[in-house]
Amino acid sequence: MSSPHASPRPGVPFVRRLLSPGLLFALPFLVLFALFMLWPLAQGLWMSLTDTSLSAHTPGFVGLDNFTEAFGDAEMWRALWHTAWFTLISTVPLVAVALGMALLVHTGLPGQWVWRLAFFAPYLLPVGVVSLLWIWLYQPDLGLVDHLLGVIGVGPLTWLSDESVAMWAVALTTLWWTVGFNFLLYLAALQSVPDHLYEAAALDGAGAWRRLRSITLPQLRRITAVITVLQILASLKVFDQVYLLTKGGPDGATRPIVEYVYDVGFTGYRLGYASAISYVFFALVLLASAAQYAALRRREK
Repeated sequence: MSSPHASPRPGVPFVRRLLSPGLLFALPFLVLFALFMLWPLAQGLWMSLTDTSLSAHTPGFVGLDNFTEAFGDAEMWRALWHTAWFTLISTVPLVAVALGMALLVHTGLPGQWVWRLAFFAPYLLPVGVVSLLWIWLYQPDLGLVDHLLGVIGVGPLTWLSDESVAMWAVALTTLWWTVGFNFLLYLAALQSVPDHLYEAAALDGAGAWRRLRSITLPQLRRITAVITVLQILASLKVFDQVYLLTKGGPDGATRPIVEYVYDVGFTGYRLGYASAISYVFFALVLLASAAQYAALRRREK
């Protein structure tokens, strides 16, 4: 009787052993992944080492010159700072507000389907519609936002043309638009918290605030970490709403790094340099992700 761990029979062709059912099922994904992910990454890395341009000239190899220029580019570092600042002022409310919305719905408010629809519906809108809507809302004197601020004696503000408030305006628009996705994740997590924990706490005389602090929030720790990571990654890639609302203005005060790459590559025609900036940003995101992952692992231990 042969051992179950015996080596394959010599008569079985190598190609037949290689093309196992599992590999055949994964092959379409692997082909698409290599075609649309690995090949563009390799092509972009090579392009970052050349002076490729949209102008009609043959690109030449320049080595690390593009990276050297990028590290000395003040505009690139300014765009990186804008990206980091937007990530900070958008991630915190997008996590906190989503949690508050989920807690309100989970408590059993009447007409729950209305609340769920109202909280999630903006997430289904395309970015062009959202941006046009908020441009109207931010109109000085005529917009609803300034009207509401005028009721409490504030304003009017030039939301999209004032350097001190333009980024906050973009963050507010992003909050209204995308908080519904985080809300759904939190709501699903709340529905999975065992009811017997709340019943035992109620028997011990714990109030609503005590149950929230001692049961609900600890049970949501993992989903909060997931939502935070996803939100940070999404905010770091911000481009669409910034470009449509402010086009990076006023005076570049809201231009994120992705828009700077677009401006350098497709407005300045320097595709090689734009690729180098992209890989600098990619490396910084990897470092930030690794640091966050290490912090989460230490907290779990």
